[in-house]
Amino acid sequence: MTRVLVVDDEPQIVRALQINLKARGYEVYLAGTGTSALKVAAQHPPELVILDLGLPDFDGVDVIRGLRGWTDAPILVLSGRTDQTDKVEALDAGADDYVTKPFGIDELLARMRAVLRRSNIAQDQPVVTVGGSVVDLSAKRVTLENGEDIRLTPTEWHLLEVLVRNPGKLMSQRQLLTEVWGPGYETASGNLRFYMGQLRRKLEPDPARPKHLLTEPGMGYRFEP
Repeated sequence: MTRVLVVDDEPQIVRALQINLKARGYEVYLAGTGTSALKVAAQHPPELVILDLGLPDFDGVDVIRGLRGWTDAPILVLSGRTDQTDKVEALDAGADDYVTKPFGIDELLARMRAVLRRSNIAQDQPVVTVGGSVVDLSAKRVTLENGEDIRLTPTEWHLLEVLVRNPGKLMSQRQLLTEVWGPGYETASGNLRFYMGQLRRKLEPDPARPKHLLTEPGMGYRFEP
């Protein structure tokens, strides 16, 4: 039974989620503030967190940062904030996906299944396929189906590895730039566009219409297995 922590201060939403999730076999824990969310998470480590950003005591982004200090459990933001800045900030802090209120329960359940599936892939699959290429993370090797090696530069490999280790997760430009190039490169978006283009040319069957190394306009990039 998958443990889900729901963090929201709107009673109607909490009740609806609790009923729907329990009916589908999830073990549900509830919190109405950021403080209680961190306390409940420590007592009952969640396998998935559904989190509102507008909490009465402190911002949900701070809850994300607090959770990310010790858990890799997927965090699905459920918020009425629609501004791209809020979405990017949540993703930078460590959220895995973002659903805007009002929402449909079927969409939310589908997003939950997706982030849980991606989490399992990230843990259990050191070898993934990108188009006709096989990426072996443990061997740090990319090969075609015929066994021919694809040569990547260190920067190309580092960028690919970060994306592949987060399958399906929307990674903001800032996240990728900081992870691959380090502090001080948060605004060097030209670097990111260039190396993403290089990876697509080497790995995507049709680089102009990528199916695996995807751009989310204005937000970042996503690896779809």
